[in-house]
Formats: sequence, C-alpha cells, structure tokens
Amino acid sequence: MSRFELRPGELRLDASPAPDAALSFIGRIESPWSLQDCPKNLHAARERGTCAALVVAPAFRPALDGIAAGDALVLLYWMSEAPRDLLRQFPRHRDSATGTFNLRSPVRPNPIGLGVVRVLEIDIASGRVGIDAIDAIDGTPLIDIKPVAPRADCLPD
Repeated sequence: MSRFELRPGELRLDASPAPDAALSFIGRIESPWSLQDCPKNLHAARERGTCAALVVAPAFRPALDGIAAGDALVLLYWMSEAPRDLLRQFPRHRDSATGTFNLRSPVRPNPIGLGVVRVLEIDIASGRVGIDAIDAIDGTPLIDIKPVAPRADCLPD
C-alpha cells in the first residue's frame, strides 16, 4: 500500500508486480539530499550548486578505467524510497492527470533514475567519482554508469 494519498485523476496499480529480474548495485550515491529536500530534477540540483559523488564498490572499480575529469556520464540509479504503484499521476505542475510513462516522476513500477552528469574528479583506487550534481537522496543505490555518446545519444533529424 502506498504511503501517499491519491489526487484527482490518479490511478493506483491493484497489486505489486512480481519481480522479473535481479540487479547488482555497483555502488551508492553520496549526496547532501534527504527525502524532504531532494531536487525534483538535475536542472534544479545544478541551480543549488551542490556537488555529489559516486562510490563504486571494490569489485566494480576496474570498470572505471578510462573515465576522466570532464567526461559526461549517464547514471542509472534505483530510487528505493519511491512508491511503485501509480499508473496515472497528477503532478502539481500539470493541469490534469497523465500516465506515469509520460512523466519523469520517480513514482513508477520500476523506480529507475537516469541522470547525465559531469565528472569533476575520479579516484579509481577508492572508487570515488566526484560529479557536478545529482537529484538523488544520499545512499541511493547505483545501477550502472555509461559514457555519453553524443552521436548515438540524440534523436535523428
């Protein structure tokens, strides 16, 4: 059962979906944010001017090879505190409810966050990657890190 009350036009999933896959978290995100003050998106996080860090688990640290300060990375992270049962949502910034897949809300069947960040510093030995900003609470599990590929990561003309 969700800890949030439904707004007009919202629709809750009848039952929790059965798990179909397992993930191995590769580390955690260190941020200054709690549930109460976390920015709603990366733009808002950058406006606050507060950096963050990735702490990659020892087994995965060799996979950081080749990443350098200045690089842009795509992060996938598990928003573990987000409810997973809303199919339609009525965000405060919208005039009406809409489908969850039409929103960037963390409230979704699989609460996977996606962010594009800039590397400020990296220490492979400690697994610490300093980043420019993040819209995730402190301790958020990290699923994956990918390089931004400008030619591949764009819509066709």
